[in-house]
Amino acid sequence: MIDTSIQTNVRSQPVLPLTTALGPVHLAVTDRARALAIWQDVVGLDLIAENGNALAMGAGGKVLIVLETGAKGPVVPRTIGLYHVAIHVPHRADLAQMAVRALQRNVRISPTDHLVSEAIYLWDLDGNGIEITFETPWRGTLGDPDKGETYAVTAEGKPHSGRDPIDLDGLLAELGENPVLAARMPAGTRIGHVHVHVNDLDRAMDFYRDVLGFAGFLLIQSFGMGDVGLDYMPHTLAFNIWSGPDAGLSPAGAAGLRFFTIVLPDAESLAALRTRLEQAHAPVEVVGNDLQTRDPFGNRIRLELAA
Repeated sequence: MIDTSIQTNVRSQPVLPLTTALGPVHLAVTDRARALAIWQDVVGLDLIAENGNALAMGAGGKVLIVLETGAKGPVVPRTIGLYHVAIHVPHRADLAQMAVRALQRNVRISPTDHLVSEAIYLWDLDGNGIEITFETPWRGTLGDPDKGETYAVTAEGKPHSGRDPIDLDGLLAELGENPVLAARMPAGTRIGHVHVHVNDLDRAMDFYRDVLGFAGFLLIQSFGMGDVGLDYMPHTLAFNIWSGPDAGLSPAGAAGLRFFTIVLPDAESLAALRTRLEQAHAPVEVVGNDLQTRDPFGNRIRLELAA
């Protein structure tokens, strides 16, 4: 049971349109070959385009990750920035295929059962965090800490930790008796959520919920994290204070998050978001046809219109 005295009721309805989505996530990496060894060979993204030092990676012709080579060093621990980017796959077998690619290459993974999703965690060779996710909302729901419930509850009403290990044998059985191994992610793969390091949970919730306009989901002090989204679980954006209260931005030149993208469905929604940012005295910069802002901790966010 979770002590309700350390959970804050932050639930709200989204201000953003429900068709708001996440676009490409831009990450700094040190070296092209080292980056492709994970993002292409293990994660399974296609190299869709290469422009200068920018490698556009994706699936089904859709760009999901842009890797910017030339960083001077790896991700600096205990700093503001990316915790992980979550790439959501359309089928459970796609999660199994990714596990096989990692196991074949002796890449360390952490397969975790969150009940409402199954996830495999790993890192690229510069320390950028990656989560590959298959959503399973029919298996249960997240509990309500405000009511003293456990983190998750199965469809049969049983408590679930939300952090059990995935049964890898069962997962790999998704590939059948004579599996055909896939080298790449399929069409329909998407950026499902982004999880960042911050140094103040309340300020982060105020920004991501009240300024950007996502729905407040959870803010659990005992976990040191919160999350926001639209009108469904899992979250769209999550944030934690696991880098510590004094965490600051990485030094210039380090690998890590350059920015993530939020895609708005129409000009009116983008204009309304710009107004909220300006009223909150958040930085707003025009970058071509897009806007760019930063959360209160320095994480950069690109705002763009859907094509």
